[in-house]
Amino acid sequence: MATSKDVKSEALRRQGVLHAHPQDVTDHLFHTHDFFDARDLIQVKYEMLRRVQVEGWSVTAAAAAFGFSRPAFYQAQAAYQRHGLSGLIPQRPGPRRAHKLSAEVLDFVLEHRAKNPALRAVALCELVAEGFGVTAHPRSLERALARRQKKGR
Repeated sequence: MATSKDVKSEALRRQGVLHAHPQDVTDHLFHTHDFFDARDLIQVKYEMLRRVQVEGWSVTAAAAAFGFSRPAFYQAQAAYQRHGLSGLIPQRPGPRRAHKLSAEVLDFVLEHRAKNPALRAVALCELVAEGFGVTAHPRSLERALARRQKKGR
């Protein structure tokens, strides 16, 4: 049978906020009160920021007590100032959109596909590379075209 700690860890993991190194949190609150959970990355970051802002801790001391580097503290602080508590949620690295396959490139692909419906994604990628100097994987091109079709353009 799963314990409540297992359930919470799994929920935190699914939400992308499970602290990868809870053992690095040495702050006494996280070891003396059940409310504070070192596995909850949002709570750990918030408490680290609060210690500096409200209690006047140095950035170095707070970062160390909560298992972060000074640069990580400043990144968390900037994210919190820009977006509030939701800014402390880790963001996926990498591009947020299909940056190589712009609207102009997709228009080009659709024009060629309209002229020759038998063209497959591999051949279309070769045409894109020749015409725009952009290399794209055939599957990426297929997904971009499907997204565009889904939007009803």
